[in-house]
Amino acid sequence: MTGGESRPQAAARPLSRRHLLATLASIVLAETARAQGSGTLSAREAHDGVTAGALLVIDIRTPDEWTDTGVPQGALRLDAESAGFEVRLAGIRLDHPGKRIALIDRSGGMAASLQAKLAGRGWRDLVTVRGGMLGPGGWLSEKLPVVP
Repeated sequence: MTGGESRPQAAARPLSRRHLLATLASIVLAETARAQGSGTLSAREAHDGVTAGALLVIDIRTPDEWTDTGVPQGALRLDAESAGFEVRLAGIRLDHPGKRIALIDRSGGMAASLQAKLAGRGWRDLVTVRGGMLGPGGWLSEKLPVVP
């Protein structure tokens, strides 16, 4: 080919229906796994779950932190650093069968670490609140209700 001639472009082949469906299924499965498999809830989702009576939020910060910022409305207080924390958490779970439990801390890191530690001991149903109380997207930044 010389001069101003251009190479003819190959015609785009349409995707087969089977390939298209497989691609769409992959996208849906990946999004579902991302949304459910992460083990986290947004602060708004946690608030809505508590309001609906389907979720227990447990504030695992220290009493001083509770005093500084308040506690999410409807949350239970259980200091993760206190003696017997895991036993008391198990008691809460037994007292509230069928409800999911979400852990909330200051910014999300300690809750995620504790969730992973407890998952290794068989606790598969715990989730954490992304951003905790003070982090980006957390309870206070979303202006959700707190109690003293």
